[in-house]
Amino acid sequence: MASKTYSFLDVQAAIRGPNGSFSLGNGAGVSEEGITVSMADDKMSVLMGADGSGMYSLHAAANGSVTVRLLKTSPVNSLLQDMYSADTASSANAGQNTISIRNPVSGDSITAADCAFRKMPDVAYGKDGTMMEWAFFSLAISAILGTGTPAAA
Repeated sequence: MASKTYSFLDVQAAIRGPNGSFSLGNGAGVSEEGITVSMADDKMSVLMGADGSGMYSLHAAANGSVTVRLLKTSPVNSLLQDMYSADTASSANAGQNTISIRNPVSGDSITAADCAFRKMPDVAYGKDGTMMEWAFFSLAISAILGTGTPAAA
């Protein structure tokens, strides 16, 4: 029977690359808004002819973005800052990170390969603490969304 419950406690996320390797999931100080994976382009396009006939085009690209939102107080911000500084100091290290996201309870598995930092996150200081949004480009995202049935132990 499929599980009808979701919990971020089950999410296992990590980044690894030439300048670091650490968790981005449960326990990393992830904000309420969590982690988002987005594809950059439509997988298909359609072109309609003057006579009403149509044609689909299947696109090969699998690029997109990953956004990780951390509480301002998360120590992972410092790890990502160090990785960002090293990755952007030379093209020799840029774009070589992999971000993996797994949920063994639901069966979800997402891998974002050839990731590069999009930019330094905005930093805000105000009445209440905020989050830090770390945005990454990925040249190749592969995803399997599970059935919601916990994996066999």
